[in-house]
Amino acid sequence: METPVTEKPDAPALIALDWGTSSLRGYLMDAGGRVLDRRSSAHGIQSLPVPGIPGFEQAFADLCGAWLKTHGKLPAVAGGMVGSAQGWAEAPYVPCPADTGSLAGKAVAVESASGVRVLIAPGVIFDPPDAVPDVMRGEEIQISGALADHPHLAGRACVALPGTHSKWVQVTDGRIARFATYMTGELFAVLSRHSILGRLMLDDAAASPADRSAAEAAFAAGVRTARDGLAGDLSHQIFAVRTLGLTRRLPPEVLKDYLSGLLIGNELVSGLARMRDTLAGDTPLLLIGDAALCRRYVRALDLLGTVPAALLDNTAPRGLFQFAVEAGLVTSPVSSDRSDMP
Repeated sequence: METPVTEKPDAPALIALDWGTSSLRGYLMDAGGRVLDRRSSAHGIQSLPVPGIPGFEQAFADLCGAWLKTHGKLPAVAGGMVGSAQGWAEAPYVPCPADTGSLAGKAVAVESASGVRVLIAPGVIFDPPDAVPDVMRGEEIQISGALADHPHLAGRACVALPGTHSKWVQVTDGRIARFATYMTGELFAVLSRHSILGRLMLDDAAASPADRSAAEAAFAAGVRTARDGLAGDLSHQIFAVRTLGLTRRLPPEVLKDYLSGLLIGNELVSGLARMRDTLAGDTPLLLIGDAALCRRYVRALDLLGTVPAALLDNTAPRGLFQFAVEAGLVTSPVSSDRSDMP
């Protein structure tokens, strides 16, 4: 194990990489977990500058080379799809219940061409004997960051992470106990771009500001349709996007919003039902993700009679820092419980 870095609070102590499918984000952090500098590139694992391991090496050097030149060989950690079978090195899934400590215990290290050792976080698998398995990579780091900033929520919480593959996660005693994945964002992209539905839709750029109130109404209508539907109705509801357009009951410029409401609404109906025992009593529901997308989820949740306790944006840097602390790469972590949640 590397010798932990114990620099003064404002000195660089760690490079943290949030490395996904389509993007790479890097954070230069001090020994207190504060972000001193940040950089990003489009070099996700599916868009490397060159194929294979040399592509990961070049993407890392391009993003972090200036930091390393200025500050020397700092410890480095990475999370996300970089640890998948298609990543820099595969870090096998850790089973539930999982926390930052169990992630650090199963981390995989790669020695970069620059001489920097990069510690890659594993994902998490929920594999109950009586149900189908589920997996996550990257979201576990975001959850770690959220709980590090708000430890009073670690006892029991439900965490929803909207996105391409949305996650609904039960947190118990600071650990990921179980979770479910919904392909909401990917379904929206496929249906709106590559199915017959898209032929009736307008590009977002074609919609005028005056259409926004109509778009909000269409989104709400989609959520209500999901709320009021019967079990197994989703494919029928999806086809209705086409018929509502053909009959002009909905104009072309708001069909995407209706579809969005329909898919998000179906996710929420299922997610809330699946996590009903988790949400019993005063258990908080947290949303973590892109602010604009989370606001859509808040609107949909309101239509379903649910109010989330907090909206958290980018918690990955703090999660990566906690992962580094658990791995013994840095010391002097901050353990504040920030009550000023947005």
